[in-house]
Amino acid sequence: MVDINFYGEEINNLFFMGTGKFRDYNIMKKAIEESNIEVVTVAMRRASYSNMNESILDYINVKKIMVNTSGARNAHEALLIAKAGKELMNTDWVKIEIINDSKYLMPDNQETIKACKLLTENGFKVFPYMYPDLYDARKMIENGAEILMPLGSPIGTNKGFRTKEFVKILLNEFDVKIIIDAGIGKTSHVAEAMETGCHAVLANTAVSIADDPVKMVKAFSLAAEAGRLAYLSGMPEEKEVAEASSPLFDYIGRD
Repeated sequence: MVDINFYGEEINNLFFMGTGKFRDYNIMKKAIEESNIEVVTVAMRRASYSNMNESILDYINVKKIMVNTSGARNAHEALLIAKAGKELMNTDWVKIEIINDSKYLMPDNQETIKACKLLTENGFKVFPYMYPDLYDARKMIENGAEILMPLGSPIGTNKGFRTKEFVKILLNEFDVKIIIDAGIGKTSHVAEAMETGCHAVLANTAVSIADDPVKMVKAFSLAAEAGRLAYLSGMPEEKEVAEASSPLFDYIGRD
């Protein structure tokens, strides 16, 4: 696979893995190792040593950990979580996740814009989880984001890349990396996002609750690779009429 640079880090596996729903840390560890996962997100509440002196961090060995500000309701809370995460996980990568909607878990774009500015000013590399709105995306970029993480569909729904047409606008308008995050439930969803030109896909629910998470993580990783290679190969456009792939006539000497 062709490496992609995210904030100065060359990343080869373009499937980024969330860790929040893994029931067994040993299975998670095996999935990371067998698929060569390089980027994972970790929420602060999962990273503490509150459970029998054991932390999820003991099972993670990757190139980059991204602190997830899950639980933050505003930019100030996101900064507090980011600072605590940096101290605990030794990382300046932060997924800004600010949600004030308990039913649909939609990201609060306005608070996320504020958080981009606040966290960037404090030295963090921000990955804002956002709804793919053109105007809000522009403001996030103006406030320090070099990467955007639009949702594919609502968190945990497994409905796939439903925001495709809006994400294509962001790809067309901005020279930033786009990572699809949330709602991705199948390998076909991963491939679709990558074929569209996105630079990575982040998922958690679909892989962590699968009957065989290790195999599913591998499948998602391969789908990301296949989709990226397909995009780089220059896929043909769809057509409304048929076009023969070989000559229909003259193969039996007709005049």
